[in-house]
Amino acid sequence: QVQLVESGGGLVQAGGSLRLSCAASGSGFSVNAMGWYRQAPGKQRELVAVITSGGTTNYADSMKGRFTISRDNGKNTVYLQMNGLKPEDTAVYYCSAAVTRTWPPKTLEVWGQGTLVTVSS
Repeated sequence: QVQLVESGGGLVQAGGSLRLSCAASGSGFSVNAMGWYRQAPGKQRELVAVITSGGTTNYADSMKGRFTISRDNGKNTVYLQMNGLKPEDTAVYYCSAAVTRTWPPKTLEVWGQGTLVTVSS
């Protein structure tokens, strides 16, 4: 069984920075793409950024230039550096990973429990 554990959320003033981390743990699997999504109150969950195992990244337009996604494949960990935070960035941020189970072979999508980011004005 694979688990994702997020950390790094909290309260920050507008213009500030936060770094989120998400570590995948378990055995008998390999991690493929990893990503961050967020869900603001009363809104649908939306993509923030994704990164492949080879390091190719993709960002939602509103996050480009402010957020940076990176990963440490040796630690099965993905990071989200968030700079220039705005009140509208307030949301629960979820980590997601596409993992391949070794046996029986199957590709699964796994989600973390979410971490709250609150940006005050």
